[in-house]
Amino acid sequence: MKCFLAIILFAAIAQGQSLVLANAVPPDAPSQHRFWTPEKKVSVGIFAGLIAADAITTQHGLNHGFRESNPLMRPFVTRGVAGEAAGSALGFGAGLGAVYLLHRTHHYKAERITMHLLIGGESVVVARNIYTIR
Repeated sequence: MKCFLAIILFAAIAQGQSLVLANAVPPDAPSQHRFWTPEKKVSVGIFAGLIAADAITTQHGLNHGFRESNPLMRPFVTRGVAGEAAGSALGFGAGLGAVYLLHRTHHYKAERITMHLLIGGESVVVARNIYTIR
């Protein structure tokens, strides 16, 4: 008899839970994936630092007789520091915009890969600039 009462008790509890859940309104929870995670903040900071290092090494190389090899950035960097700042801001905005677009379209893995590729590519550019001007 005790076993039968325990089964009925557990069945009533389980039934009561399903009724409570069916009538409950889910809270306004934030999105499961946030854009500004600690990892993303660090990655964007590294990317911004690499863009700044690229701008500095590019201007240093231009002052020593070298020329810009990127045809898209050439019109900006030949205008001096102001042009270099504008071109760097456009490049930074385009890179971060592409990452944000991937985030908004729920391509989270592609978003992370793109951010890492941007950092890797900019690292190669800065290393090449430093090697060239030495």
